[in-house]
Amino acid sequence: MGLLDIHTLEEMSKVKGVVVESVWKDGYAVLNADNKHCVAIGERASCNLAYFSMDEHNPIIVEHCKTGGIAAIYENGYITIKKGDWKFRVEKVTTIPLTFGGRVTFMIYNVLAATLAAYVYGFKIEDIRTSLETFIPSSAQTPGRMNIFDFKDYKVMIDFAHNADGFRGIKEFLTTIDSPYKIGIITGTGDRRDNDIRELGRISAQMFDHIIIRQDKFLRGREADDIVRLLVEGIKEENPNQSYEYVPKEIEALNHAFTLAKPGTFITALSDVIDNAIDVVRGYLDKERGI
Repeated sequence: MGLLDIHTLEEMSKVKGVVVESVWKDGYAVLNADNKHCVAIGERASCNLAYFSMDEHNPIIVEHCKTGGIAAIYENGYITIKKGDWKFRVEKVTTIPLTFGGRVTFMIYNVLAATLAAYVYGFKIEDIRTSLETFIPSSAQTPGRMNIFDFKDYKVMIDFAHNADGFRGIKEFLTTIDSPYKIGIITGTGDRRDNDIRELGRISAQMFDHIIIRQDKFLRGREADDIVRLLVEGIKEENPNQSYEYVPKEIEALNHAFTLAKPGTFITALSDVIDNAIDVVRGYLDKERGI
């Protein structure tokens, strides 16, 4: 948003819609029925459509399935395929590792989309179920996507969240975490709009007890101090008394977070350099285990 004359979600949806417009007529576009912009993309499409939703009573889903359309829905705790009046439960969400026990809504959306894509492609329900049950979120399989490392006295999570929606997803997950002290390491991206950067600060102040700001990469035309200033403005708008500090380099920020950790601490590193962050955390784990 804010790049190359893209200033609204409607304009962004037209850009994203190019992908759907390129699908062959006998192919499928898998779209989110809970998002009006995705629905608008579907209205312009010339290929087959398959919709997914967290609500089986979503009007788009209801109308789509009335004419024999295929959908994936979240109903009564299950990922379910719906075709016309027919429904088939694929798997219980709490048993799908990628959803973290059903606590992460955006991951449930991801599972719905992936399940639906696999189904319309022709995979059997049994094979889809097995894949959902055995795909384990980890730094090996999903680097940078909610990678959680368990230490003796605290936990560390690394995630690639870098925009407001990503931060909100992390915030939702952290509400399910029982921790007396939540530390967040955050950064901004220089080519975003001023208020987009401030919003990252606002959301951070809602979910962390202490914030460490770092800014050594992805300046993209701005000075680091300018990005940090906007993050701090957002933090103070949300909570004038929020605890925060500035540690410029990512590795130094991570190392510093470890020195602040006390029993029960949950450290969240919202990192744009995943490999480095993961290597640092693994190094601490190896040290704790005497490796």
